[in-house]
Amino acid sequence: MLKMTFGERTISTERRAFIMGIVNATPDSFFSKSRGGVNKAFELLDQGADIIDIGGESTRPGFTQVSKEEEIKRIVPVIKALRKKSDVVISVDTRKKEVMKAAYEEGADILNDVSSFESDPALADYAAEKNLSVILMHGYNKSENHESSENITKEVSDYLLERANFAIAHGIKKEKIILDPGIGFGKTNEENISLIKDTEKLCSSGYPLLMALSRKRVIGNMTGRDVEERLTGTVTADLISVIKGAKILRVHDVKETLDSLNVMKYLL
Repeated sequence: MLKMTFGERTISTERRAFIMGIVNATPDSFFSKSRGGVNKAFELLDQGADIIDIGGESTRPGFTQVSKEEEIKRIVPVIKALRKKSDVVISVDTRKKEVMKAAYEEGADILNDVSSFESDPALADYAAEKNLSVILMHGYNKSENHESSENITKEVSDYLLERANFAIAHGIKKEKIILDPGIGFGKTNEENISLIKDTEKLCSSGYPLLMALSRKRVIGNMTGRDVEERLTGTVTADLISVIKGAKILRVHDVKETLDSLNVMKYLL
C-alpha cells in the first residue's frame, strides 16, 4: 500500500502511484480539454483522482502572465466548491504567496510551485508556517546551456536537491517535499526522453517523484501524434515511470490512468 500525507490529509492507495488530475482554470492551457473550473474538477474527482491540481495561470511555452487577483478569481471558486462536497487532496499550481494564501484559507493542501521558490522566496516561509506539502520543479530553461543530454539527469537532480535544501532551511519538513523533473520545461526532446528513461535515478534522492508527462510535446515527438491523440503514448510513458519508482502522476486523463494502474496492481 502506498500512503502519503499531503498538508494535514493522509491518503492511501493499493495502486503504485497516486493520480493527480489537472484542472486548468485558464483560457490558454495547451490541451483545451483540460480547461475548466468547478465542473472539470468534479468530473476528474468522479473518475477517481486522488489529488486535484488547480492552476489559474498557464505555464505553457509563451504563456501570458496574469495578476494575483485574476489568479485568485479563477481558482478560489473551484476550491470552495470541492470543499463543500469532498475532502480530496487539493494542489494549487502557483508561484505567488498571495494566491497560495487565498487557496490555503479555502482548504488547499499542496503548493505546486514550478519555480521552486525562485519567483517568491517568501512563499517557502508561508508553506512552512502552514505545514503545506510542496512540489518543487526543475524548469524555465535551467538546462539551456547544457552541452548534451548525457548530463541532464545529474543537472536536474542537483538542482532539485538544492531547492529541497532551500525549502528545509526555511522550515519545510523533508516529508512534505515532492520533486518534479519538469518534463517539457526548457529542455530539448532528447533531454526529456533521457529524464523519463532515468526516472529510477531521479527517485534515488529519497523524495517522492511526480511525473507530469500528460500529452506533452515529447510524447508527440515519440509517437508522431497531435496533442488530442497522445493518450496511449502518455499512459505508456506514465506506466514506465511508475515501474521505475514515480509515486504521483499528474494527468489530464484520470479514468484511463486509473485503469492502467489497476491492471498494473494485478500483474506486477
